[in-house]
Amino acid sequence: MELDKAIQSRKSVKKYSSKKPDWRDIIECIDACRFTPMAGNIYSLKFIIVSNKTKINKLAEASQQDFISNAQYVVVVCSETLKTLNSYEKRGEIYLRQQAGAAIQNFLLSVEQKGLSTCWVGHFIEYLIKETLKIPEGVNVEAIFPIGYELKMKGVQTRKKTKIDLDKVLYFEKYKEKQMKKKQSIDV
Repeated sequence: MELDKAIQSRKSVKKYSSKKPDWRDIIECIDACRFTPMAGNIYSLKFIIVSNKTKINKLAEASQQDFISNAQYVVVVCSETLKTLNSYEKRGEIYLRQQAGAAIQNFLLSVEQKGLSTCWVGHFIEYLIKETLKIPEGVNVEAIFPIGYELKMKGVQTRKKTKIDLDKVLYFEKYKEKQMKKKQSIDV
C-alpha cells in the first residue's frame, strides 16, 4: 500500500472479528516505530503486546471502553522518561510527547498497511494499566491499541470519514493569514 493511501484510509475501528491476526505482523508494525526521531537519540518508547484475554478485559475496564475486550491483541505504548528528562529537564516532557505521537503515527500507518485495524485509546486509568501489566514507576503509559480485523457487518455501511478542509488549518507567514503574499519585484 502506498503511503498516501494508508494515510487517507486509516480509521479508528471499534468492532473486531474473531479472526486472530498473526502476531508477527504486529511486531513488524511496532518495528516501524524504531525509525521515529528521538530527542538526543535517546529511545524512550517500550511496547507491550497483550494476548491474554483476562488481561485484555482488565485493560478494557481500566479504559472504560468495552470494545477493547473484543480485540485479539492489545498493544500498550509506554515511555521511559528518566534519561530524556535528565538530559532536557522540563523541555524533555514536550519531547517525550512529541516522539510518542510520531512513533504512534508510524505504528498506525503500519497497522493500516498490514490490513489490520485498531483504535487509538488515550483515555484510561493509568495505575490500573500499570498494575495489570506490572509497569514500574517512572514509566508512563502513552496509549493502548486494540488490534484485530475489522468486523464487517452485512448491510451496514461504514461512515465516510470527514476531515477538515486544508484552508481551515493552513496559514502563511503568520497566524490567521490565509493567502500567500505575492513577492514584490524589485526594479534594478
